[in-house]
Amino acid sequence: MESIAHKIALKFTRVNFVPEKVTNRYYNRGNLVQIKSPTTTLTTPSSRNTRLFSPISVSKGAAGAGAGEEPELKTIPIGDPVSSVDMAPHDPILKDERIAGIASAIRVIPDFPKPGIMFQDITTLLLDPKAFKDTIDLFVERYKDKNISVVAGIEARGFIFGPPIALAIGAKFVPMRKPKKLPGEVISEEYSLEYGTDKMEMHVGAVQAGECALVVDDLIATGGTLTAAIRLLERVGVEVFECACVIELPELKGRERLGDKPLFVLVS
Repeated sequence: MESIAHKIALKFTRVNFVPEKVTNRYYNRGNLVQIKSPTTTLTTPSSRNTRLFSPISVSKGAAGAGAGEEPELKTIPIGDPVSSVDMAPHDPILKDERIAGIASAIRVIPDFPKPGIMFQDITTLLLDPKAFKDTIDLFVERYKDKNISVVAGIEARGFIFGPPIALAIGAKFVPMRKPKKLPGEVISEEYSLEYGTDKMEMHVGAVQAGECALVVDDLIATGGTLTAAIRLLERVGVEVFECACVIELPELKGRERLGDKPLFVLVS
């Protein structure tokens, strides 16, 4: 007969938006699924106000328990969904029931576009009208009435989220493109890649000195493109209000490259 401890070993702990390193990682529609052993005690980081989306049972080994004794179970109740707005220790956490739906609509494709990369695929989010609308609504609710006159979208997926945000808050949309994609006179900014460099370009005259801009992309990884966009806008006298992304990969520390520029993300 299977022991209760063996059965418990097959249970899954599903943790969302907690950027912690684990030994074994499994991804299911964009969410980290972590296998816990029967003797593992689950703790939730109180400093991050972490919440779990489903009840879980994890055995807590009692000192001196015999082989035939039942392990003690610890159940953690369902909490509010959260998102990482800022990784700084004392910054506020966005709590909204829509976040869970957005996160579950994002698919992770392993080993794409090359081995070792877990690709965050937002095309499944776009296939879900409610999740897509909730994503735009959360950004609009944050940026309306902030006197933002420019929404700068980074090629290419920033072109998906930027225009609806711009329309809703009454701002113009400015595409930030790769070299030789814009037909008119351009101003460019070079930025470094892992191997080599690349450039970002914007039409001359698209923005005016003194305007206030929001920079939008789907994801922040190393922060190279966001940093280039900020520099490009600031060179022509535009004030960058904030950067906004749907997803953050905190282990790549892109936030640190932004310096003192605020970053708002929905899913981390």
